[in-house]
Amino acid sequence: MAKPSPAKVKMLASQAKKAAAANRATKQAQAQVASKAASPQDEYFEQDGNWREIGLAAPARRALIDEGFYQLSDLRKVSLSAVKELHGMGPNAIRILVAEMKKHDLSFRG
Repeated sequence: MAKPSPAKVKMLASQAKKAAAANRATKQAQAQVASKAASPQDEYFEQDGNWREIGLAAPARRALIDEGFYQLSDLRKVSLSAVKELHGMGPNAIRILVAEMKKHDLSFRG
């Protein structure tokens, strides 16, 4: 069998490198799309609009969403001490919630 010319070897190596680079680029693009699609931030963003409007910080908003509280009236079902126990609820979030509940003439469960 004849030995390939140096130009042919160089051309084949170049083609292989280009194909590998294109494959890597495709995999990176797919990984970025998958990570954006599976991002929990997107899920919270769709559901926490009411909480963002009253000025709650992200950890408090996520805690409320995780517990199934999507609007202020949902908090009537639970006591203030139970809300304070949620991971992500700080003193500022509690102050904001209590003020908003009073403003809308709502109260926590006794």
